[in-house]
Amino acid sequence: MFEFKDIEILQDIVKAGGFRAAAQKYNLSQSAISARVSALEKKLGMMLFDRSNRQVRLTAAGLRFIEEAQRLSRARDRIWQELTHPGELSGTVRIGVAETIVHTLLTDMLNTLKDDFPKVRFELSVDTSGQLSKALSDDDMDVAIMLRESVPQGAVAAPLKPVELGWYCAEDLELGDAPLTLRDLAEHAIVTFPKGTPPFREVESIFAAPDISQPALHGSASLSTVKHLVAGGFGIGVLPTLMVKNSEWADHIKPIPVLPEASLTALHFVITYYAERNGEIGAAIQEAARLSDQIDR
Repeated sequence: MFEFKDIEILQDIVKAGGFRAAAQKYNLSQSAISARVSALEKKLGMMLFDRSNRQVRLTAAGLRFIEEAQRLSRARDRIWQELTHPGELSGTVRIGVAETIVHTLLTDMLNTLKDDFPKVRFELSVDTSGQLSKALSDDDMDVAIMLRESVPQGAVAAPLKPVELGWYCAEDLELGDAPLTLRDLAEHAIVTFPKGTPPFREVESIFAAPDISQPALHGSASLSTVKHLVAGGFGIGVLPTLMVKNSEWADHIKPIPVLPEASLTALHFVITYYAERNGEIGAAIQEAARLSDQIDR
């Protein structure tokens, strides 16, 4: 029905923003490229491009076609690579990570992978563990590092070191030297991980006692935003300790000593992938993450 060359031409039209630039790449006339696209649209029975104005844009059907066709291209490239260059990884690898990983081991891990596999390009996504799990299940991602609670059924899950959580406040906020109780903490607005995540649920639960005033609990999908809010005095916050230690904001926020009743459970992240379709690169990322996880931060 269509050829891989059709997919490449469509991608180049989108990237270049028009038929003329794509035609130059293939040393063809603009009319020849336009005719090829029109022929493909006729075969498919749908319009792939909106030509109502001077700017060429994909229709909704065209966008769906490109997304599905890219999967075919990746599968073709993977098959070709495995048959002609066994043991030599190349092409694009889609990696998804929770934001905590961005602030801890991601850079060291990618540097290791870059040195070991110079022909591989990395496409990174940062999202909540729930969204990463869905993307992995839908084959929109090759490997992900997420909370172990979110690993999809049937996927490999290799554990990393636990990530400790701590309470933090702005450097200039005076809270005294004694460890704070839950009642002390509840007097402040609290900002932390997004609603629905294990850390948010745990913070919510420890303040559920009827004799404790419920604090204003704010969640954010961006932990960088949490750091900004804490440093700016919006409230106190719950953050991964390594994230604060490795951050330029370490001079602007400080840890809050708390009693054991306010201590929080460490986060358990895993490298996860489906072995049947991404076993080789999954194992490589697993090893690189393991080595990076051993670095003293």
